[in-house]
Amino acid sequence: MPKPVIREERCKGCGLCVDACPKNIMVLSADFNAKGYNPAACADETACVGCALCARACPDVVIEIYPTTDPL
Repeated sequence: MPKPVIREERCKGCGLCVDACPKNIMVLSADFNAKGYNPAACADETACVGCALCARACPDVVIEIYPTTDPL
C-alpha cells in the first residue's frame, strides 16, 4: 500500500493535485497552514494506488508517495 506524504507547511493550496487524482481522494484541508493556505490532504490513504499523479501535478513538489509494506 502506498502512502502519500504532504508537506503541509509548503503547500499553497492550488488544487492541482486534487484535479489530478484519478481516485478522487486528494482534497484541500479545511485547516490552514502557517501561510494561511488550505493545504492538500489525502482523504483516504487506503484507496491510494500510488500512481503519483498528484505529486507530478504539484508545482511546489510538496507531495511524495512512499511504499509501505504490510505483513501478509
